[in-house]
Amino acid sequence: MSEELILNEINNNTEEYIEFLRELIQTESYNPPGNEKNVALKIQEYLKRAGLNCEIFPFGNNRANLIAHLNEDFEKKNLLYNAHMDVVPPGNEEEWKYPPLSAFIKRKKLLYGRGAADMKSALAAIIISLKILHKLDLKLEGNLLVNAVADEETGGNLGTKWCLENILKPRSIKCDFIVICEPSMLKPLPKAIIFGEKGHMIIKVITNGKSAHSMTPSMGKNAIYMMSKIIENLDKLKKYIPKIEPPFTLEELKILLSKAFPNREILDRILNEQPLLRDVMVSLTEFTNSLNVIKGGIKENVIPDHCEALIDFRLLPGQNSEMILNGLKKLINDIGFEVKDKPLEKPAEEIFVYLEIYNEGASSLWKEYNKSQTVKNLEKIVENVYGREPFYWISMGATDAHFYRNSKYCETTIHFGPGSATQMHAIDEHIEIQDFINAIKVYTLFAYNYLKK
Repeated sequence: MSEELILNEINNNTEEYIEFLRELIQTESYNPPGNEKNVALKIQEYLKRAGLNCEIFPFGNNRANLIAHLNEDFEKKNLLYNAHMDVVPPGNEEEWKYPPLSAFIKRKKLLYGRGAADMKSALAAIIISLKILHKLDLKLEGNLLVNAVADEETGGNLGTKWCLENILKPRSIKCDFIVICEPSMLKPLPKAIIFGEKGHMIIKVITNGKSAHSMTPSMGKNAIYMMSKIIENLDKLKKYIPKIEPPFTLEELKILLSKAFPNREILDRILNEQPLLRDVMVSLTEFTNSLNVIKGGIKENVIPDHCEALIDFRLLPGQNSEMILNGLKKLINDIGFEVKDKPLEKPAEEIFVYLEIYNEGASSLWKEYNKSQTVKNLEKIVENVYGREPFYWISMGATDAHFYRNSKYCETTIHFGPGSATQMHAIDEHIEIQDFINAIKVYTLFAYNYLKK
């Protein structure tokens, strides 16, 4: 009966929910610089009209985190939904068919705008879920917390990590289950329930050579050539870091994925026909690196004394940034270059390499997910709402889940949300409106079933 009340409430108010989502998308929160407070104030206003309070924690220049909850009792079971308010900048807006802040609706089926998939749809859905449970006043014996965070797109230290260390832990709020509400679909596959993730680490490599006139190149030390040597040897890095077995073999990943297909024969045929899907699976079993940005040189007749590169590393669960950084130092030493811990203020005559962690997100894994009745309950709700059985998976990229898992605060953290991964950070980013409405149903039904007496 209560589930029927929830579904009727959602079906009768879809226009209101869509307009709230449009309002969030139209509210600029590009990171950098952030501006998440713009979104936090919209959420506060929406919850206030529903009779709910929330706390906003401002910081920096127009930035903020937000937390809201169903009641004031944190002594029983606590469920937390996490979603970030910041979105990546749109890039060249002239390339967008519909302006990134327009929240344009096409054929009453698709909603366009920056953050439509990543992840203002999920943000709106969990706020709405909180409102519905408050309005229906169902008999629950636990608490639902909604944490809307800043800074996810640039690492999460000022968002989820800050909230964990400055709100949840100091107030002795123990969460029993957490859902990171990032997009968890890779079309045409069904929804995934994600229980682990690869790590993400970007290292800035700076080579410092010696400047000279190009008519006498031997008098200088070409920093670009130094960088070239490092690049040529980058594939040897695996020899310099501890060997870590992937959490799943390729065959085990195929078994997980097979739930999304009628039978294994069809899966094998699809994998043969779809190199993209095959590459995704292989990447989940490997430590990878990719040099994506390089800058060097000041003039066509000057030997460059400075070159910078950004290398993107994707870590397996069990690997950490210290392993990679130490391995890279050893590799560069063996090439023949000195690695300094700090760049010199005036290093004109010094030949060295400097390494800096530019950005990082740790890998993490909930190993016991398949023994959890809570996860099985979520699986059933997702199947009933979406009409397709979800499958279990690990993510290629880092999310804020690692802050909860790796700190031992709440290992029972999963990742599930509306939107397709192919739309994240894309030009003309969009979401299917029905996917958004379905997510509201899943979050509300799951919270009700998890917290009911």
